[in-house]
Amino acid sequence: QVQVVESGGGLVQAGGSLRLSCAISGRSISNVAMGWFRQAPGKEREFVAVITWSGSSGDYADSVKGRFTISRDNAKNTVYLQMNSLKPEDTAIYYCAAYSRPFRHSRDPNSFDSWGSGTQVTVSS
Repeated sequence: QVQVVESGGGLVQAGGSLRLSCAISGRSISNVAMGWFRQAPGKEREFVAVITWSGSSGDYADSVKGRFTISRDNAKNTVYLQMNSLKPEDTAIYYCAAYSRPFRHSRDPNSFDSWGSGTQVTVSS
């Protein structure tokens, strides 16, 4: 049984930083891309970042580019999202997910499976 568990969320002031972690068990992620998504109250889930299976490159939403960094440790089956210069509009539940097919990646949430239950990030102004 695959389990995806996000952690590291919390309350932070604008301008602050948080580091989210995503631990996956029951499935190796060494050959699949991993993504982070978020959903704010009353809004649809949106793409945040994705990292290729090898970790050689990442793709970011324009709204977080230059502030967030996605990384991975395949030996630990863990993915991270370093979030700096946080803004109140970053407030959301952040979800981690594994891409459904190996050696490919995209921003489409429908192409991801093995979702976690999310971790709340709240940025106060």
